[in-house]
Amino acid sequence: MSAITTHVLDTSRGRPAGGVRVVLEVREDEGWKILGRGETDADGRLKNLLPEGFDLKAGAYRLTFHTSDYFATQGGESFYPEVTLVFTVNDASAHYHVPLLVSPFGYSTYRGS
Repeated sequence: MSAITTHVLDTSRGRPAGGVRVVLEVREDEGWKILGRGETDADGRLKNLLPEGFDLKAGAYRLTFHTSDYFATQGGESFYPEVTLVFTVNDASAHYHVPLLVSPFGYSTYRGS
């Protein structure tokens, strides 16, 4: 499991959001650099965003969730075409779990465990 993971729950359906495309980036001097990407599994989880053996460093990271694509596959639309979360890694030895609770017209997040 990578040092940064996520979990997406579709609160409008009351279930995990499988198939959500996610991109993970790190802020560098010249801008944002993609570190990994993937799709949530049937349980709404994405455990392998970072490559095996990746050396996590302190800094700013960004997760982008492609929510409009997900809601389109559910037969609906989304007010937010994507949700972007920027967060800070202070302790590079820690695990960072960043869940997203999403519906077509709102979202919430928190630092999980």
